[in-house]
Amino acid sequence: MNRIIHTALSRIATFENYTLKTLPRREWAAGDYVVGEVSKPPGHGVRIELANGRLVRVDVGDRLLGALGTRFATLEATGSWENIGDDGFMQAMTAAGLLGRLTSKSPFLADLTELTYSGHVLVEGRKLIMKACVPPPIPGSAFMPPVVLIVGSSMSAGKTRSAQIIIRRLKTMGLRVLAAKLTGAGRYRDVLSMGDAGADAIFDFVDAGLPSTICSQAEYRAAIGGLLSRMASVAAQVAVIEAGASPLEPYNGDTLIELLAGNIKMLLLCASDPYAVVGIMNAFGKRPDLVAGIACNTDAGITLIKRLAGLPALRLIDRASLPALDAMLQERFGLPT
Repeated sequence: MNRIIHTALSRIATFENYTLKTLPRREWAAGDYVVGEVSKPPGHGVRIELANGRLVRVDVGDRLLGALGTRFATLEATGSWENIGDDGFMQAMTAAGLLGRLTSKSPFLADLTELTYSGHVLVEGRKLIMKACVPPPIPGSAFMPPVVLIVGSSMSAGKTRSAQIIIRRLKTMGLRVLAAKLTGAGRYRDVLSMGDAGADAIFDFVDAGLPSTICSQAEYRAAIGGLLSRMASVAAQVAVIEAGASPLEPYNGDTLIELLAGNIKMLLLCASDPYAVVGIMNAFGKRPDLVAGIACNTDAGITLIKRLAGLPALRLIDRASLPALDAMLQERFGLPT
């Protein structure tokens, strides 16, 4: 029997005494744990993320345990479990084990891991779903910490790197920091990198039982509301929260902003270029407090952002920008200078 590789999306579950069974298509749903067998070597550099965050290369015949879901990435790939046909052909749409059938892929992205459906994970005769693997909400627990919310004009705009830098600065100020990524498509290494930056506690939407946050607004509110109640138990003085993708994509970033409206003390926009800053402001109707990310890689980008949008912009990866960042954080959170 070939090995079964437990992907990052499986990290919230315990897989003991389970069986595999092929279920009729009408019984499938997002968040179901399923196993697929690798049918073709993946492209160069394509890896699978394990439950501990490590990346491994898989071979034909290996079997992946992941979860059904949907992805709609502007720069990489789109697809859904709903596109899987009778042949059971699917792909690992993210390294973390988000399983579905692609509908489009960037020509710059290597071929993703191709799989054939082997069956659903059953425990005591019932299919195992992600939502069944998370603790219940904590009654009466309101999420109170002030928040730095990081949004983007798209994926890969510099949000996670910016979060790491801000976490480090807040830790140098002696604060207890909670970090989270609450929208997007599952990728454990992003939130782990926030822990590496010094966050005292880390969470992401997988901890709420979601394989990605492409779901109904009601489903997202219920899942993230429960997670926020658990996050409230952490004695954090400030929270750094990333919204994956952009608030205009179907990942419920706009819903997250509504949920956190009373907590947001600083809104950081990471943009792919200066024109995207204007696009986000016009389309979403919100004015960020600071712009960072790829659009700020050069003085030319920073100058154009200030001219087009009238917003402060910082190249956070440049240590010369840190005094200005510190001053903004101190002002926003009422910290001594």
